[in-house]
Amino acid sequence: MDGLNEVLPIILYFLGAVLLIVIIVLITRLITTVDKVNDLLDDIQGKSQSLNGLFDTIDGISTTISNANNRVTEFVAGVANNLFEKRRKKKKVKEIDEDE
Repeated sequence: MDGLNEVLPIILYFLGAVLLIVIIVLITRLITTVDKVNDLLDDIQGKSQSLNGLFDTIDGISTTISNANNRVTEFVAGVANNLFEKRRKKKKVKEIDEDE
């Protein structure tokens, strides 16, 4: 039993040293991986910012087309409304003339 008390701390110290080495290796790999991910994210961010100009241009073009479409639609609706009002006035005039 006396020999076990001397061997057990040696085994625990050895396992602690191995665990410490493994943790150091894992931390260095984690730091390397995080650096690579940061580089990748910086690259992606730069590319997405370069695409922002393209998306702004597309947004401006679609807004312009939408405004033009609204103006054309309002013009056509106004012309149609004027035609129908003229016909209604003519019908009312005819009805008034017929009533007299």
